[in-house]
Amino acid sequence: MRHRKKGRRLNRTWSHRKAMMRNMVTTFIDLGKIETTDAKAKEVRSLAERLVTLAKRGPDDLAARRQALRVVRDKRVVAKLFTEIGPRYADRPGGYTRIVKVENRRGDAAPLSILMFVMEPVTFKEKRERRDDEFEEETPRKKEPEPERAEAVEEAADAAVDEASDGVAGDAGDVEGETAEAEAEATKEG
Repeated sequence: MRHRKKGRRLNRTWSHRKAMMRNMVTTFIDLGKIETTDAKAKEVRSLAERLVTLAKRGPDDLAARRQALRVVRDKRVVAKLFTEIGPRYADRPGGYTRIVKVENRRGDAAPLSILMFVMEPVTFKEKRERRDDEFEEETPRKKEPEPERAEAVEEAADAAVDEASDGVAGDAGDVEGETAEAEAEATKEG
């Protein structure tokens, strides 16, 4: 079981996979788009989006720049990340990349994808004001019991109590029978 082990193995050792992801994300940030297999694109996307989030903190944030340099070892690419890409997505709350599926590879029929940065500006849906009567329509109301129905239910309950009190009085002693009869009379009156 692979509990708490996120990410795909991609049929590589840990060190090979780490080096490959570093190289791919460096190339992706430098060129703006890369073509690779679906699984690799999904892994690079998560790493690249984390780096863009670091870059949004601004070009003057030295700690963020050092965190990015731990992954991307090319200072020129990190400078591009913090001066061009970070400010471009300052207003976007995530989703900086897009994966577009293309045809399968000819040699082994592996599914290929193009990973690219999103260029469209972010658009938010406008929240419309709701009227008070709309809130009233949506809240479920409890149905009040109908008067005839309520009386029928009470009569059925009284009959059940009477039958139970007759059975208890016959099976048990006089004390229990008397209390059951007193309870039945109290429910009839109330």
